[in-house]
Amino acid sequence: MSNSCKSCPSASASGGCSSGHDPKSCGEKPANNPDAEKIAKTLGRIKHKIVVLSGKGGVGKSTVAANIAMALALAGKQVGLLDVDIHGPSIPRLLSLSDSRPHIEQDHMEPVPYSQNLWVMSLGFLIPDKETAVIWRGPMKLGLIKQFVRDVTWGDLDYLVTDCPPGTGDEPLAALQTLGTDAQAVIVTTPQGVAVDDVRRSVTFCRQLGNPILGIVENMSGFVCPNCKTTHDIFNSGGGEALAAEMGVKFLGRIPMDPEVVRSGDEGYPFMKVQADTPTGKALQKIVEPILALG
Repeated sequence: MSNSCKSCPSASASGGCSSGHDPKSCGEKPANNPDAEKIAKTLGRIKHKIVVLSGKGGVGKSTVAANIAMALALAGKQVGLLDVDIHGPSIPRLLSLSDSRPHIEQDHMEPVPYSQNLWVMSLGFLIPDKETAVIWRGPMKLGLIKQFVRDVTWGDLDYLVTDCPPGTGDEPLAALQTLGTDAQAVIVTTPQGVAVDDVRRSVTFCRQLGNPILGIVENMSGFVCPNCKTTHDIFNSGGGEALAAEMGVKFLGRIPMDPEVVRSGDEGYPFMKVQADTPTGKALQKIVEPILALG
């Protein structure tokens, strides 16, 4: 694949271009390309870009992304939370923002404010009702993700946290290519082997695209009985840590299974906002510490 083809949203992580474009012109960005200039201007006002990924669905990735963003905001940072899960946007519900709508002008839209220093954007804000299915092919998804970076007035941010859908397909690829190779990945898994196998591919995916990996999070790692306080490894334990060692990336920590995390998501309040002093909250804070250390 040519150097120019690498920047094309249709380029595959394995090295090919799925669009059939001429490799000589594929993905070229002329100096006078207004889209590229506007995206570059937006990204130039964001200090750190964190992309939360997983090769497997159902591992709690959106919950991790929302609580990372909340913890950063509680630490006094200016934070944007971007949900690029086109077919299953969960962030609005996790933050009790399902009825919110962004203010839209002809050439820009404003993210939905959650607090004084946390702003959110999701396709979930633009879908007319919860029954509507989003039946889009790749080009429309790629265009929306680019628009969410190009046209949303994020302003000056310390962190932009992006929640991607599972896998290594259109949305994660478009997000990383739009945000650039300095966007850093937090990869979420659960301990069992069937999840670890898929998440291993996420590590390879980031490396093929040239994006650094901040580390791996092992979610749903053990259940602490609220009565006897004994830890039960329902899904085994240590799969994420073993994967991190195998792939040579940092292990950020384990998050135990906690009924309060489930309840917080269903009721739409960030766990870190009200439960930061619990064992689960402290586990999440440990995962956030290396992100805060970025400055």
